[in-house]
Amino acid sequence: MNAIETLVNLVRGVGRGAQFDGLKGRFCADDGAPYERYVVVGTSGSGKSTLAAALADELGIEYVELDALHWLSGWEMRPIEEFRQIVAESVGQERWVMDGNYGKVRDIVWRRAQAVIWLDLPFSVVMRRIIWRSIDRAATRRELWNGCRETFRQSFLSRESVILWAARTWLRRRRRTPEILARPEYSHLDVFRVTDPGFGVDEPEI
Repeated sequence: MNAIETLVNLVRGVGRGAQFDGLKGRFCADDGAPYERYVVVGTSGSGKSTLAAALADELGIEYVELDALHWLSGWEMRPIEEFRQIVAESVGQERWVMDGNYGKVRDIVWRRAQAVIWLDLPFSVVMRRIIWRSIDRAATRRELWNGCRETFRQSFLSRESVILWAARTWLRRRRRTPEILARPEYSHLDVFRVTDPGFGVDEPEI
């Protein structure tokens, strides 16, 4: 095993953090039954995709990653009307878990969802995860969506760095998410606010 492979294995081990056993028992309705449609939100690096994919797998339902629908080859953003149409088609399915923070499709996704899982983790946890994730993706050159890949320069030496984005948006999302959840059009949603990296569930403060 060479140095890069050793580093990547270390990164993957640290970056995963919490174990994902028994998720449907943590994120269920009062009667103990799982919901049919979930949306997972949180700052970049909070673990949205990892949790959403694991929950969908445990429930045996569709997992939809909004990033995969939004980004075209070469990190080009899909035109907004096309993006909204594709998302509308995706949420038309009966059962799914979707992750992503895109405000331009929030009305489509949240109105159809039944439950929101809000990953509101400590700043130090988010930054540690986003740094390890960026190292992993850059070192492996793993394809993310439609040929898009992260590089060391993009993640660590660019003004468009996802690490800087996570740092800049962490506090904003913590302040704004309760305000959005309190809107009348989203009153039907059950909310699971997660502040514990081990995925203990708190009552939402909205």
